[in-house]
Amino acid sequence: MTEDAHTDDVRELADVPAVEVISRAAVMLMSSAAEKLGLGDPNPDESDHLDLDEARRVITALAGLVTASVEYLGPHAGPIREGLQALQRAFREASSHPDEPGKGPGEKYTGPVN
Repeated sequence: MTEDAHTDDVRELADVPAVEVISRAAVMLMSSAAEKLGLGDPNPDESDHLDLDEARRVITALAGLVTASVEYLGPHAGPIREGLQALQRAFREASSHPDEPGKGPGEKYTGPVN
């Protein structure tokens, strides 16, 4: 990669609105969490990708991002929050010993999810 090509990449990123950067990060975290919950496989319980420890970390990071940026997300806030809550519920369902309400991944930021 030439120095000019690198500079062009930086300029392009600078032109991307913050809401788009935040939304893209949220979608990436959601996708990662879904994979780590095995949701990409027909039988999530038997998925080779199932890793609840990793899913907990990604869901918690997503919850922090959403909580910190909700005021900037405008119409994107609702669907992103719904996606986060769905992942939190899926985590609870996948756990052999579910966390107490308010103790699940990201719930310190979002509050208990039913």
